[in-house]
Amino acid sequence: MDMKHIKTACRLLLLLTLLTGLIYPLSITGLAKLFFPWQANGSLITKDGKIIGSKWIGQSFTSPAFFHGRPSSTTPFPYNANSSSGSNLALTNPLLINALQTNIHNLHQLDPENNQSIPMDLVTFSASGLDPDISPAAAYYQVSRIAKVRGISADIITHIVDKYTIGPLAGFIGESRVNVLALNMALEQLKPYPSEPGQNL
Repeated sequence: MDMKHIKTACRLLLLLTLLTGLIYPLSITGLAKLFFPWQANGSLITKDGKIIGSKWIGQSFTSPAFFHGRPSSTTPFPYNANSSSGSNLALTNPLLINALQTNIHNLHQLDPENNQSIPMDLVTFSASGLDPDISPAAAYYQVSRIAKVRGISADIITHIVDKYTIGPLAGFIGESRVNVLALNMALEQLKPYPSEPGQNL
């Protein structure tokens, strides 16, 4: 290869680096912040002027007075946005089976009188480890426990789940879901409950 081809290749590399590595990302970011500022900045949710979470990243609720999300396998703590991942364990892996059994046991410990079938998403790990939503069935499963702990009618909490349930996109794409943080914020507006240390509500 002669110097002419090398110079041409270097110029092309520099041009494409500027276009795809600098100009394009900055342009898209600028347009996003101009037309979709809330989404571009992380879809952050605030309460009393303080950021308490994001619409797209789940939080680890462990108190029986709150709705719980899907189990998270991120390290070194659940819902770590810097370590998004699933467990990557095969269905026959004893570690996965033990983890599922532990999750089932923990749910029974929280609400021993609940004889309903446990929805799958309350015991299985999401692919990202950051899933902020659960199925309506998973939310309804937790209603009786929360009602007893908070001293609120189960019908009122069921109505909250109904209100915050989002249907499939365009009526047929995806599944119905409900945002866990939105549910817990609604509970706090209805009747505040002492949060655990480190919890953002």
